[in-house]
Amino acid sequence: MIKELDVKDKCIVEKILDIQKASYLVEAGIIGFYDIPTLRDTLETIKESGESFYGYYLAEVLVGIISFKITEEILDIHRIAIHPNFFRKGIAEKLLNFVESLRTGISKIIVTTGKENIPAVRFYIKNGFKKVEDIEIKEGIYLTAFQKTL
Repeated sequence: MIKELDVKDKCIVEKILDIQKASYLVEAGIIGFYDIPTLRDTLETIKESGESFYGYYLAEVLVGIISFKITEEILDIHRIAIHPNFFRKGIAEKLLNFVESLRTGISKIIVTTGKENIPAVRFYIKNGFKKVEDIEIKEGIYLTAFQKTL
């Protein structure tokens, strides 16, 4: 079940942070870079992010999250995080599909991921995203930007 998450609720934000940390530590290991901004998030940075958050629940347990901002006609995904115990169960795709169907008037979706995070790169390509560019964020460390036109 997918529900909107209230980031004013401390308990919800703590669960978001737990999932995010577990998920992004896996990505950090894959890309060899542990200074991923989402690993530095706090209760306050989540609350003040201005992002809309949705969560995927299994048996009343939050196991995955997606967050985004909408500017004009562009939906900018800021994070998709699934607890590693629930990887490869289609949860990220369900969250992505939910967000795509949630908003009207969106012409494009954008997202970035670590260039070396091959599972994430494959996920976005499989879901209709096209690679836009590689962005060097630190010497030898790249993000890949993707977009999907709706």
